[in-house]
Amino acid sequence: METAFVLGAGLGTRLRPLTNRRPKPLIPLGNRPLITWAFDHLIGCGVKRFVVNTHWQAGRYAEFFPEREWRGCPIEFVNEAPEVLETAGGIRNACEQIGGGPFVVYNGDILSDIPLERALAHHRSSGNEVTLVLRTVGDNRNVTFDPVNGRIIDLRRALRPDLEPAFLFTGIYFVEPEFIRRIPPGVKLSVVPVFHDMIREGAKLGGIVLDDGAWRDLGTREEYLAANRAVAGEGNTIHPTASVGEGAALRECIVWERATVAPGAVLERCIVTDEAHVDGPHRDEDIEPDAA
Repeated sequence: METAFVLGAGLGTRLRPLTNRRPKPLIPLGNRPLITWAFDHLIGCGVKRFVVNTHWQAGRYAEFFPEREWRGCPIEFVNEAPEVLETAGGIRNACEQIGGGPFVVYNGDILSDIPLERALAHHRSSGNEVTLVLRTVGDNRNVTFDPVNGRIIDLRRALRPDLEPAFLFTGIYFVEPEFIRRIPPGVKLSVVPVFHDMIREGAKLGGIVLDDGAWRDLGTREEYLAANRAVAGEGNTIHPTASVGEGAALRECIVWERATVAPGAVLERCIVTDEAHVDGPHRDEDIEPDAA
């Protein structure tokens, strides 16, 4: 499966103010854009080209990917305007760029090393039209799945409210091209009601449970800090273009591009965003250029 559709158009409201001036997939993780971790994960299972939908601060993607490629794999950006089209609408809007073959959909704001090659092999052997990658651990378990026949029974208790959902949807799924025909053109629409329609008609909407590896949804400040610790180890993450003055003391901090930490500043669990300047003591703060 050579093509991936990576969702990059979200507004990132849960993580503001960190997303005030850039899309969430472009916030730095381990001193490089979060979305590049998704790219690397996908390259590991054979993906060779990326299609990314954009909306909020769409122009920032060109700044981070001026050559429209990552590790030799081309990237096509598809802007959604005047409003974001959600997941199904985004897929339908980018159908020309995705092409006529099978593809994998991947949320651009997650961090994972789930063994996707196993999910792809299962998708191919199952004959599913869509295969969702699921987990049994996590706070947002809203998928009802039958592991015996491998089919999705419900999502968000819309069809079978009598059944307790036991599985988390990772935001990663493998898709056959006929799925696109289920999505009406030019509409704002989530994939969830489309999946519901598939369940009602008995279409092959399947799943695979993969609890191996890590999976994080970087939807909160705490998760963002934890993800940086996971990829960079304990301590601070300081971008090479940032400046930290003599005598400054930082504990569990993230310092973005071209930020400046003044000499003698004392920061704990702070995030200093790009081009911000900070001095004095701060704790558990997100520091922006106009807030220093």
